[in-house]
Amino acid sequence: MIFQKEITLNPFSRGFHLITKYISRELPQMSGMLNVFIKHTSASLTLNENADPTVREDFETHFNVLVPESANYFLHTLEGPDDMTSHIKSSLLGSSVNIPLQNGQLLLGTWQGIYLCEHRNRAGARQLVITIVGEL
Repeated sequence: MIFQKEITLNPFSRGFHLITKYISRELPQMSGMLNVFIKHTSASLTLNENADPTVREDFETHFNVLVPESANYFLHTLEGPDDMTSHIKSSLLGSSVNIPLQNGQLLLGTWQGIYLCEHRNRAGARQLVITIVGEL
């Protein structure tokens, strides 16, 4: 059986945000494999530490050092200095995560959570597609 649903997240500020609760509340009582896909090229998804918020701050700091907006070699800057840098950061992290499900519950590790990685200074709402391949 395949379940699929698109959800919209309200805009988040730039940074790394736990969105596990937004995904969890949309899940039917199924067991199988969940794929969460973000329909954008300037934001990404990843799984990581869900307890200490400094982890998310460190991610943001590291990515800003790795791909600095102050660099003068980017050509794709039509939408501002965060334009190309957002695309690079998104490609480094990826556009989807896969998580096993059991009876509608995410089978995450003790300290794992789903992050929305917002790379834009002023982002809009973000669309996610939730797909489950499994059984009731």
